[in-house]
Amino acid sequence: MDKTSTQEKTSPIVVGLDIGTTKICAIVGRRSKNGKIEVLGIGKAESAGVTRGMVSNIDKTVQGISIAVDVAGTQSNVEIKVVNVGIAGQHIKSLQHRGLITRRDMSNEISRKDIDKLVEDMYNLVMPPGEEIIHVLPQEFTVDNEPGIKDPIGMAGVRLEANFHIISGQVTAIKNIVKCVNKAGLQSEELTLEPLASSESVLSDEEKEAGVVLVDIGGGTTDVAIFHEGIIRHTAVIPFGGNSVTEDIREGCSVMRNIAEQLKVRFGSALAEENKENEIVCVPGLRGREPKEISVKNLAFVIQARMEEIVEHVYYEIKSSGYEKKLIAGIVITGGGAQLKHLAQLVEYVTGLDCRVGYPNEHLAKNEMLPKNVYEELQSPTFATGIGLLIKGIQKMEYNDYVPVAEEKKDVKPRYTEDRKFGLLGKLLESGKRFIKDDINDEDFLK
Repeated sequence: MDKTSTQEKTSPIVVGLDIGTTKICAIVGRRSKNGKIEVLGIGKAESAGVTRGMVSNIDKTVQGISIAVDVAGTQSNVEIKVVNVGIAGQHIKSLQHRGLITRRDMSNEISRKDIDKLVEDMYNLVMPPGEEIIHVLPQEFTVDNEPGIKDPIGMAGVRLEANFHIISGQVTAIKNIVKCVNKAGLQSEELTLEPLASSESVLSDEEKEAGVVLVDIGGGTTDVAIFHEGIIRHTAVIPFGGNSVTEDIREGCSVMRNIAEQLKVRFGSALAEENKENEIVCVPGLRGREPKEISVKNLAFVIQARMEEIVEHVYYEIKSSGYEKKLIAGIVITGGGAQLKHLAQLVEYVTGLDCRVGYPNEHLAKNEMLPKNVYEELQSPTFATGIGLLIKGIQKMEYNDYVPVAEEKKDVKPRYTEDRKFGLLGKLLESGKRFIKDDINDEDFLK
């Protein structure tokens, strides 16, 4: 095989589509020669049809997807046909199950085909009415009663067993996402749980081995994924996020929602004690009314109350998973909500575990074609899920000896004619700042 075809084979162009509560983001990319992710284009749009991670308005969601995909396609000079989509929402559930197969051919070693069959059998589990399996994630394998095997491929054995982490969701919620993608003229290659995607972009293999909690604080939901010994152990979706904080500010400070969002972003803090008593923010009044003065410390009290509640929910999930004492790497927070000042200190105070903010930049390769400001923006925790979906898509393509999902425009060939069944071998939250008009001028603020 010549070098050109090898390079083509290792760098499929893939699209990650993060349908979040506050933004819809499409990221086009491929794996560069040094193994990192090279982003070719990015498009984002405001998400007006998604509530708490679930589609609540089909038309508005389709419109947002179309805008984001068009921008990303134009920037990357790629015609986008197939996307890897993220899914979240309170309907997500997880359970543990054990499966086994007995191999008839004892002379052959255990192959990937055997593991695929074991995984495929798990998709046939009987679920409660209205639920569908999204992911089947193998954990430890047992070969002929020898437990604790992480990768049995190549071993000899008759009886192959495995523990599985199974993630399921509501059929209607899944169908609504797929319907939105299809109505936008696209096909969903894979549906991926968003905390699994985020974990790909912000966690290192060492952290997953040591034991770590990923907390992705989005606009509508906060997603939790717990890893130990390199294996996913627990997943959960908490129905609170950055929008809950904004609503609290709106009510607590009696201001418009867009003003509340900007107060949170510019002056918000998760620890009231870190702010001085005499710091005041002045926001313009409505229609000629007097400007309103808001204490930055009082603003922080409002934010801290809600963030403590979210962190308490996360801590409950950590304790109920049974891995509280095994998390050497502590907690990694990401998503748009992770940009709140002093949040890492609050998380450490509530849980007693080490905490850091996770940025997706260590997986990114520099692309000279992208404008510098776009490349810098991509390194924000806001895009952890989108970049994670991109990484997941590339891994899946490489795993399956890919068929390209996107071609350069000069040589576009329709490759996907039949409907694909979403939800085979896959793994992986969302979020970000609301993109709002900046209608408060800096001079309106008095410190």
